[in-house]
Amino acid sequence: MSQVKYIAGKEPHANESRVVFKNVDREGWDQSIETYIKDGGYEQQKKAFKMEPGDITEEVKKAGLRGRGGAGFPAGLKWSFLPPNNDKPVYLICNADESEPGTFKDRYIIHQDPHQLIEGMAISCFAVGAKLAYIYIREEFPEGAQILETAIEEAHKKGFLGKDILGTGFDLEIYVHRGAGAYICGEETGLIESLEGKRPYPRIKPPYFPAAMGLYLCPTIVNNVETLCHVKHIIGSGGEAWSKTGTPNNTGTRILCVSGDVQKPGYFEVQVGKVTLGELINDMCGGLKEGRKLKAVIPGGSSAKVLRADETFKVGRGDDEKEISIWDIPMDFDTLAACGSMAGSGGVIIMDDSRSMSWVINNLNNFYAHESCGQCTPCREGSLWMKKITDRVVAGKAAPSDIDQLDAVARNIDGRTICAFGEAASWPTESFVDKFRDELVADTKPELEEAFVNAESLTAAANLK
Repeated sequence: MSQVKYIAGKEPHANESRVVFKNVDREGWDQSIETYIKDGGYEQQKKAFKMEPGDITEEVKKAGLRGRGGAGFPAGLKWSFLPPNNDKPVYLICNADESEPGTFKDRYIIHQDPHQLIEGMAISCFAVGAKLAYIYIREEFPEGAQILETAIEEAHKKGFLGKDILGTGFDLEIYVHRGAGAYICGEETGLIESLEGKRPYPRIKPPYFPAAMGLYLCPTIVNNVETLCHVKHIIGSGGEAWSKTGTPNNTGTRILCVSGDVQKPGYFEVQVGKVTLGELINDMCGGLKEGRKLKAVIPGGSSAKVLRADETFKVGRGDDEKEISIWDIPMDFDTLAACGSMAGSGGVIIMDDSRSMSWVINNLNNFYAHESCGQCTPCREGSLWMKKITDRVVAGKAAPSDIDQLDAVARNIDGRTICAFGEAASWPTESFVDKFRDELVADTKPELEEAFVNAESLTAAANLK
């Protein structure tokens, strides 16, 4: 860290441990392959290509790398799901859709350090036997897509992609595929459908687990940008050494994206579990805005359940169980799950006491109603229904019983859809109603309980005459 200089005003915080973000905001850094190679780039690919593919997977397993895209599933274990004695082509897809509200990390890697991603992908492809890979990037990142195209061309010219890479006999092509800007394409099977040129309706699992039946019904590995970048560093240091950073079962570093009501929002790469939510807010983000108090936090992107500032949480088991405040929550996968939320994609949204919770949940419901792919009836109808209810709440045209109806609709989406979008849409509403019911009810009008007439029902009844 001491040997790397950063642009004035964009220096990493003392609590950061920059690995993947080492070159982001770095002084004198550019996207060219010459700059990357001069800094030791592609040395890990050379090392990996001298290893047995199975040994690379074992190193990733030893490292304990968990997916950084949202689910937190062990990457090495996912790779090992590829069927043995497979005679079909294997594909690798980099999920660069990054559409989770509150998350803005992958785009910085793409914009400022694209060769790190390409090297990580090349190593991963060699490990799983994929000779064709795709970077699926959302349409809203046009500059990022062009940067990747240029970087791929540079890597080709230097012999790190293409035919007989580094004299190993291994061939690899990487293509950039631009999506149409749909949140559902962040779901791996919806992404695959889109990549095949179809409407991005997620597939039913089983049988369509991508490792067995993915792109073109062939074995496919789908990993997030940040996850694939970590593979390069695991090969560089060795899986065991890499696993010593972070905390047990929550190894390595991860990038947290902080937005909302703090003095200094931004991105921070920290060792997983070594920084608490309080340290993140007060030390790294400069605290809350002047004169304000913390009200709530969404710790893992908009689909994560909200945490109240005045809650306490029980973590640990047996003799190790203890009660902690929101300020003391370590930012790792397991503790956030124990607190009733999730680490998700690392998007930490801070809300102070100036925020109307009715407005917040209505904002989220508007997003999910717009982004539902429409394949599953509970999600298609329910997400729009929740939006309509919260529209009425913020307009002062809802009755108290609407809050019960809102909760009931959310719970009838949860667990009843093909993909996890149903949970992504319903969990915020469920948690906001659970944690802030009194505030939501206070924004309704009891006098509308009997007087309110549904205009759609009234019109339908009139048409029967």
